[in-house]
Amino acid sequence: MELPHNRFKQALTEGRLQIGLWSSLCSNIAAEVVADSGFDWILLDGEHSPNEVPGVMAQLQALAGGAATPVVRPAWNDAVMVKRMLDIGAQSILVPYVQNAGEAMRAVASVRYPPAGIRGVAAATRASRYGRVNNYLKSADSEICLLVQVETRAALGELEAIAKVEGVDGVFIGPSDLAASMGHIGNPADAEVQAALEDAVRRLKALGKAAGILTLNEGEARRYIDWGYTFVAVGSDVGLLSRGADALAKAFKS
Repeated sequence: MELPHNRFKQALTEGRLQIGLWSSLCSNIAAEVVADSGFDWILLDGEHSPNEVPGVMAQLQALAGGAATPVVRPAWNDAVMVKRMLDIGAQSILVPYVQNAGEAMRAVASVRYPPAGIRGVAAATRASRYGRVNNYLKSADSEICLLVQVETRAALGELEAIAKVEGVDGVFIGPSDLAASMGHIGNPADAEVQAALEDAVRRLKALGKAAGILTLNEGEARRYIDWGYTFVAVGSDVGLLSRGADALAKAFKS
């Protein structure tokens, strides 16, 4: 049995736009519903959603038959958390709150086996199809996509150093936390924040590094794409459900 090819990682390497959806409902049924919606990637959030390892695994299983590549965000830049997500089959990881090159290197080490990293070795996990993938331990690193999240003013000052770390496949700019860091909490649309977002993607493009972002606003999403962001989450499952439910209720109770 061969290791699954990471289509998302290849697309980023080739500079192809990848449109994504944020998933925070912690539901394998919800994941299965959106799996074939046409998105290129779906983010399973473990930082700001009550997602734990068994639930994430069920969602990965639900997404396995769909067209979208799952990306998993662990709660922190922690080697144990990352290891557990990799072992249940995640091939693309988004590590939050990376502040400098040293923290980016720590994230890289977490997703790689020794001697290149510190990922613990297990013989028969879901990642290796329970031991059936040929030479999994020697080939896994090549198919893992590591994204790091830059989301503060201080981290933006270290952007080039972070992006240049070998093993970092893309840099995700977190607009909400960045806005808070810049004194505009709750208002990522502020002109100063938007200028920082545009400057960040310009700097990443100069390095040939894929840049990612999330917005629930269609106009913003199209602007970010025009600026050069490569992997863009354009909505969330929570937002789709809440807006759809609100609209339906209002239609009958207004």
